[in-house]
Amino acid sequence: MSEMRARSEAFACAPALRLEAHERVAKLHYDQFNDKLARLETLLERLEKRLWLTVYGVAGVILAEAFQGLMNAAP
Repeated sequence: MSEMRARSEAFACAPALRLEAHERVAKLHYDQFNDKLARLETLLERLEKRLWLTVYGVAGVILAEAFQGLMNAAP
């Protein structure tokens, strides 16, 4: 009788195994999605910094040209 009990405890139901496998795959997809999202956020932050650096650079050149024009106009 103890052999039958050991066998029944070790028995695994196929639908339960499929559900467990599906949950593991879903968790892997979710984790991978979060990793990609974090990398994308990092790239967007870097792009934003570059964009602001470009904007400040252009504004600086425009102000320098205006200042140089004023210096040339006033003796």
